Amino acid sequence: MARGRLQTEFLERVEVFSDRCVAVAEQLAADGRFLRITEQLAASGSSVGANLAEADEAMSVKDFRKHLAIATKELAETRFWLRLCIRRDWLSEARLTTLIAELTELKAIVGAILKKTRSPNPTTTPPRRPDRSTPQPSESRRTSDLAI
Repeated sequence: MARGRLQTEFLERVEVFSDRCVAVAEQLAADGRFLRITEQLAASGSSVGANLAEADEAMSVKDFRKHLAIATKELAETRFWLRLCIRRDWLSEARLTTLIAELTELKAIVGAILKKTRSPNPTTTPPRRPDRSTPQPSESRRTSDLAI
């Protein structure tokens, strides 16, 4: 059962984005373009959706942030590969304009969510529950000295 940290509509939007990236990679492969680049594009584009799906079911706020950060990096990598395809004239800029615009919007959304989770009182994620499996700090260490 999904933890519901992210909106269903947003996750569906990301899935469509990932599908579109894989479709571009398939087209490049069908055109006989460099296989390594087409695989990289398919991997980074689909990784965005996979990491946000994992973020949605994260077991902790730290895990949630980690997957958001990875998704942000994968979006940046995907942008690199798409722009490379344009520079090499493998695909027209007009063909990729809407995909790159969607990438830019998704990156802004993920970045905003990530920023909110880093604020002192995040409102988009539930408060962190104490982990009972970790030992309590010793008397000699103050709680304020511990890294979160």
